[in-house]
Amino acid sequence: MAKKVLVGMSGGVDSAAAALLLQRAGYEVSGVTMRLHERCTITGEQDIADARAVAAHMGIEHFVLDFDEIFRREVMERFVAEYCAGRTPNPCIDCNRSIKFGAMLDWALEQGFDALATGHYACVREDEATARHLLLRGRDRAKDQSYFLYSLTPAQLSGVLLPLGEYDKPQVRALAEEAGFVNARRRDSQDICFVPGGDYVSFLEDFGGVTLTPGDFVDAAGRVLGRHRGLAAYTAGQRKGLGVSADRPLYVISKNAADNTVLLGDDRDLFSAELTACRVNWIVPPPTGELRCTAKTRYSQKECAATVTVLEDRRVRVVFDEPQRAVTAGQAVVFYLGEVVAGGGTIEER
Repeated sequence: MAKKVLVGMSGGVDSAAAALLLQRAGYEVSGVTMRLHERCTITGEQDIADARAVAAHMGIEHFVLDFDEIFRREVMERFVAEYCAGRTPNPCIDCNRSIKFGAMLDWALEQGFDALATGHYACVREDEATARHLLLRGRDRAKDQSYFLYSLTPAQLSGVLLPLGEYDKPQVRALAEEAGFVNARRRDSQDICFVPGGDYVSFLEDFGGVTLTPGDFVDAAGRVLGRHRGLAAYTAGQRKGLGVSADRPLYVISKNAADNTVLLGDDRDLFSAELTACRVNWIVPPPTGELRCTAKTRYSQKECAATVTVLEDRRVRVVFDEPQRAVTAGQAVVFYLGEVVAGGGTIEER
């Protein structure tokens, strides 16, 4: 069992409770807070101060790591590039892959820690038969964050502890209040940390230097329905803010960067029974052909039974038993075998 553990402490209640649980379990615990880009709302000086206060209250060492450059390159700039390519990225997954369980885990192991722990609601288990480390869903289905962690490899998981996997949010807050933590009642952030308020367009313009290029709204027959502001201002499933007059509700179906058009259609046009995904990561041993599983294409979505067929170059074809709504290029499709996360990838096309 790992004894010396570094806990990623964001300043929030979840990571504070994770540190407390590990300390109570007998681990030698230290805390670390990442300093990211100045635009990030969860890594500011107040967050660092709250994390430091919790660490002092627990009597543990606390570090601050400057990951500004790598976060900017691997998360923020990639976010801009994906939007400019007509896709809708998920930066939280990129952050977990490159920063939290990339750079921060590497630093922890280099400093002699046996493991890195975070406050994610998910579980890590070692398969006794294969000694392979697996990722499982958290007990609290309303908070389960396994979807965002699908890109972790078994090797990374072998150095990760997720102590909140068997807890729900009320229990976590109760633990923090009982311990007298300053952040016990702190509200959870719902926004992407560097896009507060969800104003993606302003971020792309201000940070990315992106100039929106207007183009045509079209229907499935290629008829022009109106003019759009620029591809980055829209995402699949969007209905509001289109500015198109029609005798029925219209939705964004897809975006085409090649000709700078946005396809509009009815709600039924949003449903698709298949998708192709790339950059697939398998946590379980990869199947040699087809895999029957459940899958979902959004964090808040209920998974659906599906058949995954392995293609070349880390790509797969996913066929759902029931058509799924608003499958979006750039988002993640994640595969489940019961409680176990089998793997996942980035959606290419529907």
